[in-house]
Amino acid sequence: MPQFNTLAQVRANPPAFLRALFDAAVAAADPMLCVPRALGPRPEGRVVVVGAGKASARMAEAVESVWGPCEGLVITRYGYGRPTEGIEIVEAAHPVPDQAGVEATQRMLTLLRDLDPEDTVIALISGGGSALLCAPAGEITLAEKQAVNQALLASGATIDRMNVLRKHLSCVKGGQLAAVAYPARMRALLISDVPGDDPAFIASGPTVGDASCAGQAKEIVAKYHIDVPPSVRAVLDGPRRVIAPDDLRLSHVTTQVIAAPSQSLAAAAQVARAAGVAVRHLGDALEGEARDLAAQQARLALSIKDAGGGPVVLLSGGECTVTQGRLGEGALGGPNAEYSLGALLNLAQAPGIWAIACDTDGVDGAAEVAGAWVGPDSLKLAETLGLNATQALAHHDSHGFFGMLDQQITSGPTLTNVNDFRALLVL
Repeated sequence: MPQFNTLAQVRANPPAFLRALFDAAVAAADPMLCVPRALGPRPEGRVVVVGAGKASARMAEAVESVWGPCEGLVITRYGYGRPTEGIEIVEAAHPVPDQAGVEATQRMLTLLRDLDPEDTVIALISGGGSALLCAPAGEITLAEKQAVNQALLASGATIDRMNVLRKHLSCVKGGQLAAVAYPARMRALLISDVPGDDPAFIASGPTVGDASCAGQAKEIVAKYHIDVPPSVRAVLDGPRRVIAPDDLRLSHVTTQVIAAPSQSLAAAAQVARAAGVAVRHLGDALEGEARDLAAQQARLALSIKDAGGGPVVLLSGGECTVTQGRLGEGALGGPNAEYSLGALLNLAQAPGIWAIACDTDGVDGAAEVAGAWVGPDSLKLAETLGLNATQALAHHDSHGFFGMLDQQITSGPTLTNVNDFRALLVL
């Protein structure tokens, strides 16, 4: 990728500049950088490493780069595995869990049972762990868990509400993983992909106590019209499963967030300022419908342009949602591409404004695409190709639209996950 040291270089290739900002954000959250800083000396005695998430294999690799071979097991997304010497890496499905994740989770729980107070567990947790750590509660089958998860993903519910329901349907979330490891000491190292960086919501908080109740989970089912089978109703009507924050079994757990969206946005801002572009932070924890946030931020960019306020880049992070309505045949979209499509329509070919939106894990929704970029000529190009941007947005077919436009951002597995990255460039 080209280097951007002057404003002239930015003006010569705005899309590449935006991609450079995204790459800087991803690089800042590389577990090979943030894990070694957090580890310290290897503890005496037995050390067991467990974990789950899109960054977990890279985190395990980082642990062994400092401490040498360790025993343990982590679960990551298909294609996100890394070479390790002692820690076993298991790949499973995300965002909808599969049998590989179920079997690996059971093996992890077995590994944690019967540990002693002198033993140390290192828990490596990152976004995506909620689907990858799969241990359905009660009589809930994997197929039923998959159906509930798919309904949640399509509902438009925010990640914190999704995770409340997920915790109450699980034998591992909401502090239950840590409870199994008691009385061993546990150090939980977390890479945050949730607005606000609350450890209780990162991967549904497998090492963190939770004060929610089943009644709140039922309210989420009702609010988002989630169709659940009798087995799910039975679990929600049964005894509480999540672990209370003051439970004795969590007394040996320490938790540290070692990478977060704010750090990645700061890294992108540093690249922008080095090239002579001013930076305006819009927040690292923004939520809401992707198209609505796109409209709001596009209006802000247009007002800055009209006032002659450039060159400036508007940076933001967080996690947008897409509430699926009518889908076209073969439609495929994700919140970042949908944001870009919404920005395209709201900017309406305004000169001097470009935008990019990507997921820092390299996967937008269920597509193996990080996101997309748009510029002043994108809408005209789409019309030339016979593409209808308004229709694509209505049918949530943003990835199909940008694939035809050749404006997708494809990064491959980034091996980290600090949520969405968005930038609007006003020149």
